[in-house]
Amino acid sequence: MKYYKNLADIPKIDNAIVSIGNFDGVHLGHRAIFDKMKEIKAQTGGEIVVVTFYPHPLNVLYPQKEPLKYINSKGRKNNIFAHYGIDILIEIPFTLDFAKLNAADFIAEILINKIGAKYIVIGYDSHFGGSNHADTYKILEELSDTYHYQLIKIPAITGAGNVISSTKIREFLKCGNIKAANEMLGYEYSIFGQVVYGHQIGRTIGFPTANIFIENELKLIAANGVYACRVKYHGINFFGMCNIGTRPTVNGKDLTIEVNIFDFDEDIYGDYLGVYFVDRLRDEIKFDNLEALKQQLTIDQINAKKLFNV
Repeated sequence: MKYYKNLADIPKIDNAIVSIGNFDGVHLGHRAIFDKMKEIKAQTGGEIVVVTFYPHPLNVLYPQKEPLKYINSKGRKNNIFAHYGIDILIEIPFTLDFAKLNAADFIAEILINKIGAKYIVIGYDSHFGGSNHADTYKILEELSDTYHYQLIKIPAITGAGNVISSTKIREFLKCGNIKAANEMLGYEYSIFGQVVYGHQIGRTIGFPTANIFIENELKLIAANGVYACRVKYHGINFFGMCNIGTRPTVNGKDLTIEVNIFDFDEDIYGDYLGVYFVDRLRDEIKFDNLEALKQQLTIDQINAKKLFNV
C-alpha cells in the first residue's frame, strides 16, 4: 500500500476508485465499502484509493469539548487498510483552514483534479465539507454528470443487534462489552505499548504482570475490568489475562494496564506487546487482602483458559 500525507506528492492515478472518511475502527461497515471497491477493481483494473483525515475533524472543530478518542492507533489502522487491499492511502491533515473547503470544492479540487476519481464509493452515513449525510450524497450525485464519475452508496451493515458504526463500537468499549465491539470490528480490539516497571506486586502472589504504557493519550482504552486476551510478543502469540483499572486492593489511584501472560517467564521490560482482547471476565474488584486477590486470579486464569481451550 502506498501512503501519502501530502497532496502535492500524489502521482497520477489511473481509473481511481475512491472512498472518503475517517474510518475510525475500520469496522465491518467500512469493509463492505472496500469489498465493493475490490469488486470494481476486478472489473476495471483501477486502483483503490482511500482518503482519510488526521487529526479527527471533531477534535479540530470543537477543541473545547472532550477529545474524541481513537479506536485504533494510526499505525494499526493503516495496517488494517493494507490487509483489506487498499492500494493508495491519502491522509489529509485536517486544519481549520481545510475545514473551510465546502463539499463541492472538495470534490472538484481534490477528488477530481488531484486524484482523478472515476468511481466514488461511500457509506450510508458519509459526509464531509460541513454538510450532513443527505446533503453530501445529493452534492455527489449532482456533480457526477459534470465530472463523469460513478457514485455507489453502500447501505448500513448490522452486527451485535445494531447498525455498525464507530460511535456504537466506542459505546461498547466504554462499557466493557468486548464481544459486541469485536463483532462489529470484525477483528479483536487491541492495544499496543511498551512494557514498563510497575510495583511488581503480582509477582509476589504468583501472577507476574507486564505493565503496558500507551504513549498516545487519545487511544480509547476499554472499561475497567479483567479480560481474557491474546498477547503478541516478537511475532509469537500467547494467551493471558489483562486488568485495566486502578488496583484498588493495593490502594492504587492511577489507571494501569497489566497483562499476565500464561506459561511465560521472560524479562521483557522495554519491549513492546500487542494485547488483543477476546472477552471480559469480570469487573475490577477491591479485595480484603492479597490472598483473596490471588484466589480470584486463579479462578480468572481457569476461566480464561477455558475460553482458549488450553
